[in-house]
Amino acid sequence: MSVTGLPPYDPQNIFARILRGEIPCKKVHEDEFALAFHDINPLAPTHVLVIPKGPYVSAADFHAGATTEEIAGFWRAVGAVAKSLGLEQPGHRLITNMGPHSGQEVPHFHVHILGGRPLGRMLTPAG
Repeated sequence: MSVTGLPPYDPQNIFARILRGEIPCKKVHEDEFALAFHDINPLAPTHVLVIPKGPYVSAADFHAGATTEEIAGFWRAVGAVAKSLGLEQPGHRLITNMGPHSGQEVPHFHVHILGGRPLGRMLTPAG
């Protein structure tokens, strides 16, 4: 189990394989803490994924197990990517999913950066 009680990290997940260079990606940014690349099934004109370089299953796992330097470096990379894509104005959306109810498809913590058009409401009202 991960530090949050989630299933253990699977080193064969697609993002781990991208990090190892086994699967190509359309890279936007890379530094010692993160890799950012275009989503292969974009949901907006700009849809980029930012993943930490460490083996973390989810946001909870990342924040519980990563070093302070990894956490700061990752979130700085997210901000730098959004800025480099010209998404600071008129705005963009950051999404991270955790677990099956959220729709998390890859068990490696990642942040979606979406923009390039009005995105509307995030969810429809419950009821």
